[in-house]
Amino acid sequence: MSQALRNQQTAQGAQLGTVAEQAVPLSFSNDAIALQATQTGVALYDRTHWGRIRVGDRDYLRFLHNQTTNAFEGRKPGEGCDTVFVTSTARTIDLATAYILEDGVLLLVSPGRSTSLIAWMDRYIFFADKVSLQDVTTETAAFSVIGPESETLLRTLEVESLSNQPYGTHQEVSLKGIPVRVAVGSGVAIAGYTLITPIDHAADLWGILVDTGAVPMGENAWEQLRIQQGRPVPDHELTDDFNPLEAGLWSTISLSKGCYIGQETIARLYTYRGVKQQLWGIQLEGAVTPGSTITAGAEKVGVLTSSIATDAGYWGLAYIRTKALEGNLQQVQVEGVSGYLVSLPFVDHTYL
Repeated sequence: MSQALRNQQTAQGAQLGTVAEQAVPLSFSNDAIALQATQTGVALYDRTHWGRIRVGDRDYLRFLHNQTTNAFEGRKPGEGCDTVFVTSTARTIDLATAYILEDGVLLLVSPGRSTSLIAWMDRYIFFADKVSLQDVTTETAAFSVIGPESETLLRTLEVESLSNQPYGTHQEVSLKGIPVRVAVGSGVAIAGYTLITPIDHAADLWGILVDTGAVPMGENAWEQLRIQQGRPVPDHELTDDFNPLEAGLWSTISLSKGCYIGQETIARLYTYRGVKQQLWGIQLEGAVTPGSTITAGAEKVGVLTSSIATDAGYWGLAYIRTKALEGNLQQVQVEGVSGYLVSLPFVDHTYL
């Protein structure tokens, strides 16, 4: 953690709390303004408490190709993608973003997950493999700028070469003398960029972005945004109960590459249309606890995985049985509270 960054954020009105055993800004007392900025301007979210892992040595691409759902062999430095770590039975562990470097891959993973993921990957490094795993979370800082004016903000800072590039494309730039890796993608299905810099430059970079017009956004607003977008997270939508097809993470899955952990299960589910439940949003008429059963009439149709109160009411994420959705299901009950299913920008159901 950068104390200089936290001091600067506190001076800007940040109310600090703890996420994954790290102090983070929960709110800047501007949640509604920050959320509006993601739709009409540009918001700035601090992802420094998210994990960052560097996978290196000779076999780094082949190793990730064999350990996660997306294809890595043949990818070139400067490219990037999302990928999912899954168990041998394709149960979800974490959703990660991978940036291909000249001599390795930088993984951006969920908060508090770097240590467990390194331990999990280490189990699959065999004698002949040349793979190194390094936790660089404390050595780096990460921010995302989110909203339609993100590109304008970067152009103001003379970063223009990533305009109209594919998701995950990234490059190292000097931003007012600060070394920054800038990547296409905001972490949600809204235009934006992710910036990673050495931890010693975190406070300076944050200050530059705010001074250039980005609206600081705390963890509370991010949680509301990720639920309304449908981004799944560990312990809620990514658990031993669900697979990445059910989570709608089709863009993270290569259906053509060879054997990898969980591949047999995923191939069988795809071939035989065996996706039995799907991730959906729910607009709720009251507060309900995650883990609650969802019903339609007398029939159990799903389970609530996340929920949050917003200025526009209560919202949640839930896995709904595919068969129940075949009847154009719209209204449900969650422990006596009425809810209405809504589609999610981050979730892809087009393969079903």
